[in-house]
Amino acid sequence: MEDNQGIVNASENIVENFSENTYSDKMQQMRSMISSVVFGQEKTIDLLLTAVLAGGHVLIEGVPGVAKTLSARLIAKLIDAQFSRIQFTSDIMPSDVLGTNVFNMGTNAFELHKGPAFGDIILVDEINRAPAKTQSALFEVMEERQATIDGVCYPFGKIYTVFATQNPIEQEGTYRLPEAQMDRFMFKINVDYPSKVAELKVLMAHNSSSDYNKLANINPILSKEDVLSLREQAGKVFVDEKLMNYIVDLIGETRTDAMVYVAASPRASLSLLNAAKAYALIMGRTFVIPDDVKTLAYPVLCHRISLTAEAEMNGVTVSKVIAGIIERVQVPK
Repeated sequence: MEDNQGIVNASENIVENFSENTYSDKMQQMRSMISSVVFGQEKTIDLLLTAVLAGGHVLIEGVPGVAKTLSARLIAKLIDAQFSRIQFTSDIMPSDVLGTNVFNMGTNAFELHKGPAFGDIILVDEINRAPAKTQSALFEVMEERQATIDGVCYPFGKIYTVFATQNPIEQEGTYRLPEAQMDRFMFKINVDYPSKVAELKVLMAHNSSSDYNKLANINPILSKEDVLSLREQAGKVFVDEKLMNYIVDLIGETRTDAMVYVAASPRASLSLLNAAKAYALIMGRTFVIPDDVKTLAYPVLCHRISLTAEAEMNGVTVSKVIAGIIERVQVPK
């Protein structure tokens, strides 16, 4: 708590404060609504909401049946966004994702039949099952929020967000995602099995109503315009210069650690900064504290660093390395 006090005091000197966090109550309603449908995944939900407000994409890793798809669909429903799902397979082609131009005999012209990549919230199921050609089609989409088809550029919506899933167990018929694509994900979230209490709640909910997770009775809480306003508010969240130095030190430590083969890039620093600002807003604050950065450091870094062969042979994990980095880097006061 002492580590946060200096930052809190500095935040009181902000010239431009929010008169009121207009959307604070609505954000809490969203968190509460999602928790009433997806049990035991509060941390995952907070990270997904943070990514949406920070304008980032998320890679979700977990075994089948742990509500990855349901969470994405529910978030899209609650912000009145167009949801689209793409099931990646080994034979899927870029045109299956982006769409293709089809000749219309009536108008004597080509018309674009848009693929499932056009939408607001896109769920890419088992992203690591697609071949390299299809993976590359997502590069421009994820980074530029646009697609170029037959030389014509088609811009996407402003809240465009990709949630991609992969199964960590079944590796047959999968392709390793290149580092360049991994770096375009703001977070990687590892979704584990639910606790006994959470799983019991799932059974009880299903037992009382077989339609409880079909989202038919879920009404939007935020509009797309509200999300854009929230992003604007997140951009104004105060970050003390000490915290910026802290972020740079954390990322820099990955480049000097002897067990790290591929370290985090400056994009990781930007992701951590923007995510911390959005996370603080979700938590009802107009300033970032060190705990925000520490909470988000693992999901920002875990997919961006690779270990040396020697470290892996000695049983060292990415989790241990990141925990060591957070432990070593001095927290600002």
